[in-house]
Amino acid sequence: MSWTDERVSTLKKLWLDGLSASQIAKQLGGVTRNAVIGKVHRLGLSGRAAPSQPARPAFKAPRPARPVAQAMPSAPRRVTPVEAPASVPVAAAPAPLPAFRHEEPGSATVLTLGAHMCKWPIGDPSSEGFTFCGRRSSEGPYCVEHARVAYQPQQTKKKGGATELARSLRRYI
Repeated sequence: MSWTDERVSTLKKLWLDGLSASQIAKQLGGVTRNAVIGKVHRLGLSGRAAPSQPARPAFKAPRPARPVAQAMPSAPRRVTPVEAPASVPVAAAPAPLPAFRHEEPGSATVLTLGAHMCKWPIGDPSSEGFTFCGRRSSEGPYCVEHARVAYQPQQTKKKGGATELARSLRRYI
């Protein structure tokens, strides 16, 4: 569709009224948003009466509180450590790794997972019962328990000296 004098004058009026290029293109019909922008640029229409504003309410009502599900446990799931007998002295050891176990379904799905929730996957992603842990995570994507499993300390390499070097070279000779 061509730019007639009537369409150009309508374009100028709508542009100065503060309508967006998309809104003007809809009202004119037969032109795209980019065609309107190009014509405005060629006409030298830079100033506007008011910048274009989206049709949104100025005040957003707060969301209602989420209902608490009674079936879901509210406390985090923890592995209960086995206590040692009192007569055996316990030596200072590095923090024990959590025991690997079958995890109960988490409380978060892909749709309910938030920014500060543990993103540890539980189950098979292709199954219906796939969830995420959902407990609070303070640093990183996982809760404290799952962070211990995911981020294990780097193992130090044994330095055997000349005997270790000779043993490793023997397999190539």
